[in-house]
Amino acid sequence: MARPLTDQEKRKQISIRGIVGVENVAELKKGFNRHLHFTLVKDRNVATPRDYYFALAHTVRDHLVGRWIRTQQYYYEKDPKRVYYLSLEFYMGRTLQNTMINLGLQNACDEAIYQLGLDIEELEDIEEDAGLGNGGLGRLAACFLDSMATLGLAAYGYGIRYEYGIFNQKIRDGWQVEEADDWLRHGNPWEKSRPEYMLPVHFYGRVEHGKSGAKWIDTQVVLALPYDTPVPGYMNNTVNTMRLWSARAPNDFNLRDFNVGDYIQAVLDRNLAENISRVLYPNDNFFEGKELRLKQEYFVVAATLQDIIRRFKASKFGSTESVRTIFDSFPDQVAIQLNDTHPALAIPELMRIFVDIEKLPWTKAWDITKQTFAYTNHTVLPEALERWPTDLVEKLLPRHLQIIYEINQRHLDKVAALFPNDMDRLRRMSLIEEGGMKRINMAHLCIIGSHAVNGVAKIHSDIVKTQVFKDFAELEPEKFQNKTNGITPRRWLLLCNPGLAELIAEKIGEDYVKDLSQLIKLHKFVNDDIFIREVSKVKQENKVKFAQYLEKEYKVKINPSSMFDVHVKRIHEYKRQLMNCLHIITMYNRIKRDPSKPFVPRTVIIGGKAAPGYHMAKIIIKLITSVGHVVNNDPMVGNKLKVIFLENYRVSLAEKVIPATDLSEQISTAGTEASGTGNMKFMLNGALTIGTMDGANVEMAEEAGEENLFIFGMRLQDVVELDRKGYNAQEYYDKLPELKQAIDQIKSGFFSPKQPDLFKDVTNMLLHHDRFKVFADYEAYVKCQEKVSQLYMNAKEWTKMVIRNIAASGKFSSDRTIKEYARDIWNVEPSDLKIPPPNEPRDVADDKTPNDAMEKPKLKL
Repeated sequence: MARPLTDQEKRKQISIRGIVGVENVAELKKGFNRHLHFTLVKDRNVATPRDYYFALAHTVRDHLVGRWIRTQQYYYEKDPKRVYYLSLEFYMGRTLQNTMINLGLQNACDEAIYQLGLDIEELEDIEEDAGLGNGGLGRLAACFLDSMATLGLAAYGYGIRYEYGIFNQKIRDGWQVEEADDWLRHGNPWEKSRPEYMLPVHFYGRVEHGKSGAKWIDTQVVLALPYDTPVPGYMNNTVNTMRLWSARAPNDFNLRDFNVGDYIQAVLDRNLAENISRVLYPNDNFFEGKELRLKQEYFVVAATLQDIIRRFKASKFGSTESVRTIFDSFPDQVAIQLNDTHPALAIPELMRIFVDIEKLPWTKAWDITKQTFAYTNHTVLPEALERWPTDLVEKLLPRHLQIIYEINQRHLDKVAALFPNDMDRLRRMSLIEEGGMKRINMAHLCIIGSHAVNGVAKIHSDIVKTQVFKDFAELEPEKFQNKTNGITPRRWLLLCNPGLAELIAEKIGEDYVKDLSQLIKLHKFVNDDIFIREVSKVKQENKVKFAQYLEKEYKVKINPSSMFDVHVKRIHEYKRQLMNCLHIITMYNRIKRDPSKPFVPRTVIIGGKAAPGYHMAKIIIKLITSVGHVVNNDPMVGNKLKVIFLENYRVSLAEKVIPATDLSEQISTAGTEASGTGNMKFMLNGALTIGTMDGANVEMAEEAGEENLFIFGMRLQDVVELDRKGYNAQEYYDKLPELKQAIDQIKSGFFSPKQPDLFKDVTNMLLHHDRFKVFADYEAYVKCQEKVSQLYMNAKEWTKMVIRNIAASGKFSSDRTIKEYARDIWNVEPSDLKIPPPNEPRDVADDKTPNDAMEKPKLKL
């Protein structure tokens, strides 16, 4: 039941979250009760909280459908250039609250649910996360969809509807244990299946060459069933589509040729085909060359390209051209962005369609293909680069291997003409890596098959150009660009931090939500005592709320006046959670050495998932939980230092912890984190950053001034220099007594008394083969942390630095990023035209034959 409103909730009531009209509220209550009755078939006596969530979700969804249909109809009539974002991951999180915010319904829904005697936050917490991603790459795709809709681009996200998303992480006895994420168990109110657009995808078989060209025959067919999810723009009545494919066996599967006698087994074997969309591969920044994963990659690509071509041919543009020249206009109507190399097979697949099916000459097909595709690189770690064995590709996709060989031959002929007798360059630039097992380098395929290649932060794009793909950048320097990542301010400020969002709106108005660069206006309030107090108060309220959440969910009590020092991201050696752990041990040892010395209280919160097969990452989690066990149960430490491992970190948990954070840990070895986006979320939500000059941290420091971040450690040049000289960890161990003490404690079993050698793999790695040079940055890190504690004691100066950071975070909106992609890569114009809402008639000038348009069989979403 409802309770008195906190200051933060009162602040919610003003206009940024939508108007509360009496009719509006009455209509929502009516819709809610109607869905409870007709959709869920319940009354208030037997309805569960989950029923109430579904009733609300369906009510909010009702407000999307008119805008959704109208947006797609508008695209059909205006026929703008379409943007297709291809990704194996879309890490969407929850949909309900984001939809209410983007439709301006939040306050009306709050009020309606309150009047019905329910608590809206409790209902919101029932929704499952759509966990169809691993981390940064998948969440970036989700932010991009939000920005593309908000900017009025005719954009589509295409991916796979995994039945099981990223695993749920349980911590048992300090170890990570994985559980299946059965996120669809209760149904998904936000998706609509579209069986009428089901498409065939072919695998295996063989190639026959005849007079009419190549034929791929004797294939196995899997059907791709699309599920559409609406993507609403912010307050502009645009609703775009995310289309996710699900694998289905054809009804004659295994019943045609063989298996004639065993009908039961044939039906059971349908699972084999349908396994393609069963589960998300849980690796972040790591390539695992499994056949099922290659099937997933081709599955999404083949279904999506058929859909794109169908839509192109049905458009006015496509249908007016003669058959011979129809595809000349393809790159003017279609832009396809490849989110990393995972959808790289789209390049040979489009060539296959153009050459084998549409009978275009090779050079014309290749020219159109290149103009259509663009490729985003997301990592420079060699173990993450996709290199598929040619034998596997030949078995699964025989025609595609032939096409890749032909692409490579023509590519190498060009290189050889420009660099005669440079055999080494040919070897380096080939799509095919010889030596041992022959492999296809998918990044090389993407670079050659695209007209634009981009990194995701300035430093990363420089590394891509000057190191990783140096040869290619020398060949076509104009192809290489930077597009610094961004985050959507709708989810990552309005939704997760309404108190701060309102406070900002009171000072500078609410236009900043669609133009985050306006945050720069906050600079004039840096010395405003009242504003400083209010920013500090919002942070404190968020910390108290998060502390209450931790107590309720995990039965841990934390001190909300301590500094919340937060390190949340996937567990990986390059992200250096181990360095944070060494700092915790160092703080612990200092408290023990001199318990009466003043100490700035800290709650260190570390969270993130380890890939199930990544042994070192899993042992790192066990080390953190073991150190936490010792620290948290030592009476001499008391409440000066607490260590929490945050279980099952995911989008919906990020929305809770980020607004409550004081200190954001962004401590990867310089040159390893392509961009990072968590760093931006913390900056926007009033945390200060301790970090290396890596990824987007560099640009954050550039925007805010380096003196407003806690920057430490080696720069990229220092790392390169240390590599040249040779990194010797022993040297630092011998030189730094506090480091030696911490390592010796881990080694001797101080944190694992029952298994003294439990962490020997960790200490052995740190001392003898640490690619990420933790010891080299340890001393600078600990000293920098002392500066952090010192500033934290001066609450006013701390908060002034916070305000300077928020005021400088405007660059890191995904709206800015998408405007740059639109202008520099896709050649489309953002539109601030507001499509009229469903309850208003459309402009007659635009609307010659509305009924005719609706009835045309060609009008396909």
